[in-house]
Amino acid sequence: MEELKLVLRAAEFAADRHRTQRRKDAEASPYINHPLAVAAILAEEGDVTDATVLAAALLHDTVEDTETSIVEIEQLFGHDVARIVAEVTEDKSLDKAERKRLQVERAHHKSQGAKLVKLADKIANLRDIATCPPAGWDLQRRRDYFSWSSKVIDGLRGVSPRLEAAFDRACEARP
Repeated sequence: MEELKLVLRAAEFAADRHRTQRRKDAEASPYINHPLAVAAILAEEGDVTDATVLAAALLHDTVEDTETSIVEIEQLFGHDVARIVAEVTEDKSLDKAERKRLQVERAHHKSQGAKLVKLADKIANLRDIATCPPAGWDLQRRRDYFSWSSKVIDGLRGVSPRLEAAFDRACEARP
């Protein structure tokens, strides 16, 4: 029961923190749809039942995209959730090219929980880009994202054959 409470508290917290944010798609869908999709991919397609990983999936963009700190995540959700969130959080003080390079370089060094969250995040992003791409993304930019994501995932392989297969299927929808 405590595990379920952790996941529900994380969902509520993420919904609150992302409440004013919208996705970059043409419909400007609510941002919370993304962390919910990441957690659902883990649970439904990856058979992940670890509440720590599911909570981290729900919270994975809060530090990067809101005024939330890792310290706050740790205080509210514990060290293990905060550690995973920290591992998947990009340093926004770096330029975009450097952040992308570091994702590829550091992928194989992540913990199992962080690898699962990152893998599900990339699956969700590829599916969104294939079906409702960000406004203003031309065909080449979408293709570049698919290619770069594959390089990140290469460093995560071995953590979940089911999620890796889901990623490979998502790649088949490459524009």
